[in-house]
Parts: sequence; C-alpha cells; structure tokens
Amino acid sequence: MIRVLLAEDMHMVRGALVALLSMEPDIVVVAEVDDGDLVVPTALEHRPDIAVLDVHLPGTDGLTAAATLHEVLPSCGTLMLTSLGTLAPFRRALSMRVSGFLLKDAPPEQLASAIRKVVAGERVVDPELVLSAWDHAQSPLTARELEVLQLAAQGARVGEIAGALYLSPGTVRNYLTTIVSKLNARNRVDAIRIAQEVGWLP
Repeated sequence: MIRVLLAEDMHMVRGALVALLSMEPDIVVVAEVDDGDLVVPTALEHRPDIAVLDVHLPGTDGLTAAATLHEVLPSCGTLMLTSLGTLAPFRRALSMRVSGFLLKDAPPEQLASAIRKVVAGERVVDPELVLSAWDHAQSPLTARELEVLQLAAQGARVGEIAGALYLSPGTVRNYLTTIVSKLNARNRVDAIRIAQEVGWLP
C-alpha cells in the first residue's frame, strides 16, 4: 500500500483529491495538511512514501518544503501540483530534487499514475509544463552571442561575421563554440535551428 501525505490549502480541492485517491486499491492518504509549515513534522510522524504538495502553500511554500523533506526523509518522494500559469516554480524545481510535477487540471487518473511512478523511483513531469516552460524560457545566450548566431543564420561566414561585428575571426569561432555548447546542439546549423524554433531568432 502506497502511503500519501497530501498538502493543499484549499479545503474543497484537498477533499476532492482525498476522495479521488481513496478509490485507488493500492493508495491510502495517511495525512493531510493545509499549511507548508506542517509538511515536514507531519511527514516525520506518519512516514509516507510520497508527499503530494501544492506549490503555493501558506507558510513554507511547497518547493521549500519538498527540499527540506528530501533532506530529513529521503525515502519520501515528492510530487508537486501546480497550474500552467505558474512556470517560475517549475523552472526552480528543475534544479532541485523534486520527483514530479503535475498540472492541477490534469485528468484524475494521471495523479494516481504519477504517484505510482514516483514511488517506483521514476521522475514524472507533465508534458504540457515542459513545453510551456520551453516556449517561454529566456535565452541562455548573451546579446553578442545572439548577434553572432543571427548573422550565421543569414549565411554569413566567420570572416564576414568578424568584419560586421568588428571582432577577430578567432573570437567569432569561440562565440560559435560557446553557442553550440550552451544550446546542447550538435553543430552550428543545429544551434540555429534550436534558437529559431524557440523564438530567440526571427
């Protein structure tokens, strides 16, 4: 039986989630809280397999609670619930050890499935969140790197880019190498494609 701690400050939403999970034969909600400050002490008391946390909790926010929980009770997985309009926490969570991220308006069966996957050691991220975060992500390139890439996208050679930007050819090559690395691209052409697809280049 999978033991769940549920943290959600909206009583109606929390009640609906508890009712939803109670219909699953292998899942039981062992504790529910409405405040982020209660997450860690409640988890230490009940020892759940997973904590399902709203990102925006009163008191300690959900992500901070998840990070603390990972330190004091590493056996407990963490599944964050959020809405599509709050992408900043999602980007922050990518650098943390959050086990999963699910949209609040996801189909009900996805929640139980995500809980099972997290408990099994998998990382679960709602595809819509990934796409939305990618679409709205800030470019990792500097203004100068974007200038270099823009000229390269227009077909300019290294020497031509150097002349246009008053740089040495060696400096332009260094910029291009850095750009390819920052975008995890295979080569210059791939870097141009990536930058165009996400709207960093016209």
